[in-house]
Amino acid sequence: MTDRLQALLLTLALLAAAPAFAQEPAPGNPPAPVAWSSLSPQQQQVLSKFGGQWNTLPPARQQALAHGSDRWLNMSEAERGQARDRFTRWRALPPEQRQALRERWQHFQSLPPSQQEAVRENFRRFQQLSPERKQALRERWQHATPAQRQQMLQHAREKHEEKSQSRPASAPHASAPPRMH
Repeated sequence: MTDRLQALLLTLALLAAAPAFAQEPAPGNPPAPVAWSSLSPQQQQVLSKFGGQWNTLPPARQQALAHGSDRWLNMSEAERGQARDRFTRWRALPPEQRQALRERWQHFQSLPPSQQEAVRENFRRFQQLSPERKQALRERWQHATPAQRQQMLQHAREKHEEKSQSRPASAPHASAPPRMH
């Protein structure tokens, strides 16, 4: 793949993922601009499409792009391929679905770390299920009333609490957080 095509794909991925990278600044602290000259030569190459307009971008956007380019440069080729695939799927979603996903991501980001870890653990467990079991659970959730869904969530929380209380204090719960691209 040519460097130009690779840079274009990265730029498109960064544009779609920028809301996920953007961090809300602390109240009263507007985001600081990122000087083009402060970027590494590799980051400048990846973000070359933005070079001419860099100083006109909002500081939050500059920070998001700088962070995204750094993440891109630290990915393996396999991870970059997965990122491209996710971006392709993202672009194919209707705008309403993309907005719903952004809102769910923001909600996840607002959860306390313990609840985020519970969500990650549930996701890991779900990924290990057979395709048939996954489909059955999806259908059960889709056909449940809001009250039944709340019961399912409460039951899952209680199971998580029981597990975390029965885990010995000396046995750490080792797991790397999944990459959120």
